[in-house]
Parts: sequence; structure tokens; C-alpha cells
Amino acid sequence: MPKWGMVIDLDKCTACKGCVVACMQENNVSFAGQKGSDMGRVIHWMDMLTISEGEYPHIKSSTIPRPCLHCDHPPCIKVCPVGATYRSPEGIVGQIHARCIGCRYCTTACPYTVRYFNWYAPEWPGEMADALNPDVSVRPKGVVEKCSFCHHRLIRAREQARMENREMQPSEYQPACAEMCPTRAIVFGDLADPSSEVATLSRSSRAWRLLEDLGTEPKVIYLREGD
Repeated sequence: MPKWGMVIDLDKCTACKGCVVACMQENNVSFAGQKGSDMGRVIHWMDMLTISEGEYPHIKSSTIPRPCLHCDHPPCIKVCPVGATYRSPEGIVGQIHARCIGCRYCTTACPYTVRYFNWYAPEWPGEMADALNPDVSVRPKGVVEKCSFCHHRLIRAREQARMENREMQPSEYQPACAEMCPTRAIVFGDLADPSSEVATLSRSSRAWRLLEDLGTEPKVIYLREGD
């Protein structure tokens, strides 16, 4: 059984935000507009965190790409009263939008703030409405949404392999953010395969996890800068 995970090398990340744009386009992430933005209601399944150290004028700032971390022990699942979120046998933390009642317990429980409440009916400007991805459902107003590791791509790759009467190769499944990254700072694959690139990188001496002391065991691993 595969265990899908991601390694992000912060030494290679240039903060171009190509992953952010690719994620929004691939997953039909709607725009909050000026009013929603002013109220802090922008939705980003993949976001860029800014961390600053020191005091002016000696300040060091760095950016960290942050998708859903798809924890092995996700606190969001434990608090959902209707089972709208779940962890698959392969480690992907999914969201069933049709079951979500918008109580937002999961957004409060998530220590990484990766879950977003959809405050508005989804809209896209001009011709962008004609360029939505037919493989991804459009979330209605009043539900919570989040990164899914582009799970629809996994389904598509499996169906293609089944049609060709063969086993799916892990390299056939890549989320939009990893595919888009121009510096290959984002590596995705099967953490359960010790010989895979993502598993090898996860064992690096540079590897660390966000808020690791919480015991959530996130499957998005970072490689620290400058070592």
C-alpha cells in the first residue's frame, strides 16, 4: 500500500508562487474578490508562509510553501461531527463537500490553518469560468475545502493503468504544484517505498516537519536552508 507524501526543499524554492497558481487553476479554487480579501477570506489550498527572524535592520525572511500536510494523525478528522473529512488507507486526508455542514470545527482543530471556509458562492472573472477543470467539483458556499494532493489525478492515473492492464507507476501521479515547480523544489511520491526519491529525501539530515512536537505526523516534509 503506497503512502503518498511530499518533500519541499527550501534551498531550491524561489518563492515564485507558481505552485500557488497551478493549484488554484487545477482545483477550481474560487476568488474572494476585493471585499473578501480585505476581510481575510482568500482561499489558497497551497499558500506561502513568511517567516521573519531578527530585528530591523538585521532581518532574515524566508518563505515556506504550505499545502495541507496530510497528517497521519489529523486532529481535524476527530472533531468532524458528520464524517465529512477522512484519512484514506494511503494517507490522503480527504474532504467530502456534499457531507460538510460548515460547522468549521475542523478549521479550528487544524494547527496548520490549511482549511478554508467558503464564504461566497464561487465566481470566476470573464473567460476563466470556461477553463474550469472538469475532474474537480466546484465547492458551493458554506462548506470547508482544502488541498487534496490533487486526488483526482491519482484516480485518473489508476484508471489509465487499469485500461492498459498494468500496474500504475508512482511517477504517474503528481499533484499540480509538484509538476509546476520550475526548480523541482517540490518532490512527491510514495513514502512507503524506501528507494523512492521522496522517501530518500525525507531521511535527509536537513529534514524537518512543521510543529512536529504536536504528534500529528505530517507527510509534508521540509528540507532546511543553508546546510
